[in-house]
Amino acid sequence: MDAADKTRRKKRKPKRGPSALRNEIFNLPNNLTLARVAVIPLVVWAMTHSDDLIYGAWHARLAVFVATSLFALASITDFLDGWLARILNMQTMFGRFLDPLADKLLVLACLVELVHLDRTPAWLVVLLLSREVAITGLRAISAEEGFLLPSDRWGKWKTAMQMIGLIALLLHFPMHTNFIFFSVVVNYHRVGLVILLLSMVFSLISASSYMLSFLRTTFAHHAQQIAPPDVAA
Repeated sequence: MDAADKTRRKKRKPKRGPSALRNEIFNLPNNLTLARVAVIPLVVWAMTHSDDLIYGAWHARLAVFVATSLFALASITDFLDGWLARILNMQTMFGRFLDPLADKLLVLACLVELVHLDRTPAWLVVLLLSREVAITGLRAISAEEGFLLPSDRWGKWKTAMQMIGLIALLLHFPMHTNFIFFSVVVNYHRVGLVILLLSMVFSLISASSYMLSFLRTTFAHHAQQIAPPDVAA
């Protein structure tokens, strides 16, 4: 073994033991994220029972209430786990990986089931899915190149509108809704579709912003690597 190999071995970071990884997985913020993943099958199961032609009006509306409540609670944990991780200083590599994955799994599972229930056009879901796959790929490439793609405001607006639109689509049925100064019958299915279409616009703008940021950062990163070193006079 030569001196270079010995030096490389010394510079290697020590591996984390199983207890450290176990502590990361089972801390409070990551438990909330794991709960968000665990609730996905329950949301989809309730959605499958929301067809009033098959299960009857009362059963379908009960299923709608269950699916919407679980989805709303899961969406709240999306904010809560990140907030707790910051204030409790429990930010971990496992959490950084799982949190965005849990969000995508929850949203995409609901979108696919909405297509199955014929409540959302398939082309809209395909566009939204394609955007998520493309951005995930860009993030993986940028991480391999040694830099990160930060979230932008368009992506945050997209996420917020997707959550609101999905809640409306999960409610689905026209319902008499009381607001502060008036009450009206709201067709939640139409409202949800409109908001989801708006989220698609923000999604495409966000994807373009990510792509431009990725290209600029990649070119700058490679320019720094190939730049000749300064020679002292």
